[in-house]
Amino acid sequence: MAGLYFEEFEDGLVIDHPIRRTITESDNTLFSAMTMNPAALHLDHHYAETQTEFGKPLVNSLFTLGLMIGLSVHDTTMGTTIANLGMTDVVFPKPLFHGDTIRVVTTVISKRESKSRPTQGIVTMDHVAFNQHGDEVARCRRQALMLKKPEDKS
Repeated sequence: MAGLYFEEFEDGLVIDHPIRRTITESDNTLFSAMTMNPAALHLDHHYAETQTEFGKPLVNSLFTLGLMIGLSVHDTTMGTTIANLGMTDVVFPKPLFHGDTIRVVTTVISKRESKSRPTQGIVTMDHVAFNQHGDEVARCRRQALMLKKPEDKS
């Protein structure tokens, strides 16, 4: 199993995820279209060049959030999560642009056993995304309901 079971998470554990991802214009356009977000800030080069302080389209922040969490999955929750319970404290301190590459670092904040589900526990993690220049571009706190290790029945 690629992901960690509840027992394998420890408070303060830091994971520098090895998978990185370069964001393309197609990623941004497709995501914006699929989520029905027609904002010119994401889709209209002329508008972005002439009427924004950035001079080029911004990557949709919800794509950034999803990608940040997605880049963490292989090392944290792949095959061991029941559900995401919530994401809080979501911030985007700097914008992302087409061609930027992001990497993610996850820190385990806390964990506790589920009161109602004896085979599961809740893990709270902070995810932070950085661009290729090392600038922080996104951050969120995530709670996930995680499986405990299966009992050995041998």
